[in-house]
Amino acid sequence: MSGLRFFHDPASVAVIGASSDPEKIGGRPIRYLQECGFAGAIYPVNPQRSEIQGLVAYPSIDALPVVPEVAIIAVSGANAVAQIVRCAELGVAGCVIMASGFGETGDEQGLAWQAEMLDAAARTGMRIVGPNSQGLANFATGAVLSFSTLFTEQPPEDGAVAVVSQSGALCSVPYGLLREAGIGVRYAHATGNDIDVTAAELAAEVVADPEVKLLLLYLEDIADLDSLAEVARTALDRGVPVVALKGGRSEAGQRAAASHTGALATEEGVVDAFLEKHGIWRARSTRDLVAAAGLYLRPGRPAGEQIAIVSNSGAICVLTADAAAEEGLPVAELTVATKSELTEALPSFASVENPIDVTAALLTDSSLFGRVLPVLGRDGGVHGCVVGIPVAGRGYDVDRFARDVSDFEDSTGVPVVMAVPQSNIARVFREKGLVVFADESEAVRALAQYLRHHTLIARARSRELGRCALDSRLREPRTVLNESESLRLLESIGVPAVEHVLVHDAAEAAEAVEQLGGGPVVIKGCSSEATHKSELGLVRIGVPAGEAEAVVQQMFATLAREGLANEGAIIARMIKGVHEGMLGARFDPVFGPVVVIGAGGIHVEAMPDVQLLLPPFSLDDALAAIGRLRIAAVLGGVRGAPAVDLDAWAAAAVALGDAMLDPAAAIHELDVNPLMLLPRGGEVQPAVRAVDAVVIRSAH
Repeated sequence: MSGLRFFHDPASVAVIGASSDPEKIGGRPIRYLQECGFAGAIYPVNPQRSEIQGLVAYPSIDALPVVPEVAIIAVSGANAVAQIVRCAELGVAGCVIMASGFGETGDEQGLAWQAEMLDAAARTGMRIVGPNSQGLANFATGAVLSFSTLFTEQPPEDGAVAVVSQSGALCSVPYGLLREAGIGVRYAHATGNDIDVTAAELAAEVVADPEVKLLLLYLEDIADLDSLAEVARTALDRGVPVVALKGGRSEAGQRAAASHTGALATEEGVVDAFLEKHGIWRARSTRDLVAAAGLYLRPGRPAGEQIAIVSNSGAICVLTADAAAEEGLPVAELTVATKSELTEALPSFASVENPIDVTAALLTDSSLFGRVLPVLGRDGGVHGCVVGIPVAGRGYDVDRFARDVSDFEDSTGVPVVMAVPQSNIARVFREKGLVVFADESEAVRALAQYLRHHTLIARARSRELGRCALDSRLREPRTVLNESESLRLLESIGVPAVEHVLVHDAAEAAEAVEQLGGGPVVIKGCSSEATHKSELGLVRIGVPAGEAEAVVQQMFATLAREGLANEGAIIARMIKGVHEGMLGARFDPVFGPVVVIGAGGIHVEAMPDVQLLLPPFSLDDALAAIGRLRIAAVLGGVRGAPAVDLDAWAAAAVALGDAMLDPAAAIHELDVNPLMLLPRGGEVQPAVRAVDAVVIRSAH
């Protein structure tokens, strides 16, 4: 805790707009500070009161016996602005502004007030959280500078989880769900408008706390990328998983698309790529944000993603396996040795295949879990376990079940999730520290997140996490290259392009075809003013050598008819790929360079199948992205079709990513569709070829 330490452990706190009513916004922070054991001085400020909640009250901040380290601003409008200005003049280190009615309204007056507060703080170096902030809470020090109702409904308990949110509600709800599950929370920060101190900046502070083992984030925009990248680096160094829920869209993300790439590289896709690259799991709901928290807090790290399923119900075994299939979580294939041991442990009529049904014999033989689970723990292919107990109670030794499952998890390090619908039975397992859900789908979903997140973290640790500076490309005028220029640029950066000849006279066509080894060929009208040529009749495929001159003349006539600049005609070698892929890139004004890799063809926007990568990235990163495409299932060769050269495709993506990092390349946006994917080990090497390209780059 360095730059913002005073928000987490201040020597003194002034509450400006303090209330005697502990349920009001100006009263709750005083109540919480006293109840949570804050050791510093508390100074209520209210000109109408001499005593507030048992403390001496002061008429103004100037009347305080000392300059407080932190001030809570619980007054509104122009009064809040005046108090901020005075706090800055006195040398207050930081302010938490709870009042709303500023920049979040879009109102001109609110924005002006916000600017005035920022200006006053900037003159002295005072830091501001808010406005429109629910407040900050550190339950380790008792510095609860917040008015959250949930701290009353779910009493605080210090723990290993930190929650940082740009929304008050999305701080309180995860806090409440965690406390309801018996999980302690150390930090609960709701920052509001983030005009100065950002949620990411606070997150970078709290994740450095050695007692924090899990960080949960809610972000409505990702403007402070440097701080978020610092969060990721610190979290990776410390082994702290970070789970983020992202809502809303920033203005910078709402851009017009000049190409397929522009349409496909959406803000949400780029956010996904940024978080994945940095090892941050993106939750899709509030429930997902907290569901796996108990797993993250267990010791150890999983070695893979394969699971075993054990239940006393065959139906639950089937349903759990179905849930695993829906999540894409592999059910482990048990070794011969494991099956042999299970044969000894299970009743003769039970199956030793995974999922493992211990059968109704559990009612009369309470030792079954204790015998089966250790066998699975010795199988190196089992990285997680789901235990389903749909029915138990009278006649079942539930205490022994809970002890056996807990001992298994402690001794092997294999994470376990329980699916137990009966609340009284579930409580027995929770009391043993086990993670319990009401049904198998929830259990599998949480386990899948936990296992996959650790795979994500392992990949992130192996990456270079430096971020490209937003260079001068954002300010420079842009120009669209014609296709011939675009193909030459691709070749220069290491992306193989189709062999072609640019002709400016129809009489040159025959010689161009001969230069390419004869027909048939592809002929296209070439103009930087036409990025989508097929719709204009500027593309002809399979042109015989003898017809090339006539087709070139037709192309020139079409360019003239459409009023497009005539920059020649491209005569290109015919190439037919096993499949069509695409590559793209653009320079995002928030995230910097973004590379798109995916399935190509005419339907790329209507049925997108793409993955996004943020440079720099490795060949392995590119191959992993290709493996996540829906088209991946056919790339290895099916129904007699040969396998395509995935390494060549990945290498072209890496080359494009490296070029996007180079300001000298000056690429704003680039689109290759289709990229012909050719057979691995075939005649054409490298086995990819760009046959159509659009490049937008700096004009200078």
